[in-house]
Amino acid sequence: MNHNDSNRWRTVDIVVASVIAVTFGVVFQLWNILWKGSDGPFAFFAPLQSVMYGVWLIPAVLSALIVRKPGAALLTETVASAVSVLLGSPYGAMAILQGAVQGLGVEAVFAATRYRLHRPLTAALAGACGGLFATLFDALYWYPGTSWTTFRLPYIAFGVLSCLLVAGLGAVALTRALANTGVLDRFPAGRDRALV
Repeated sequence: MNHNDSNRWRTVDIVVASVIAVTFGVVFQLWNILWKGSDGPFAFFAPLQSVMYGVWLIPAVLSALIVRKPGAALLTETVASAVSVLLGSPYGAMAILQGAVQGLGVEAVFAATRYRLHRPLTAALAGACGGLFATLFDALYWYPGTSWTTFRLPYIAFGVLSCLLVAGLGAVALTRALANTGVLDRFPAGRDRALV
């Protein structure tokens, strides 16, 4: 099979990406509620709230690791965000654009490897890059009047670290757990259990 064939989406790829997206769309809505309710605990240092960020990028990294096709991260993250909007996201339709931005950040790292590297380091870097895109978007759109030094830069730094650990390495752990059950046997991630 040449590389172009391996980049073609199969029906099973679409189904799995869709299941991940819908599942995490529900998770996103629950996480939106938790995020909104966490202002108080983080009042002592508001930028630290972004340590919670990584959960929002898990589907992008997870889909990229399992489906391993161009566009998997972008599509899954955008659809998951759209599902959260349908479920009543407090961020409204802007959450769909934000999901696309997050997915693009993750997608960029896998694209840079020409969709050939799916190691934990790649996943961690993809999570971090998605986190950078996402928190930069936040800093510019949601927190326009805040200080770069006392709020935005720390917020971005904590968010990137969260996405590296939770979205990047968390998606690696999830992929391994799923592969060990055998449900990913129709995917390279299921066949290369030692690689992810």
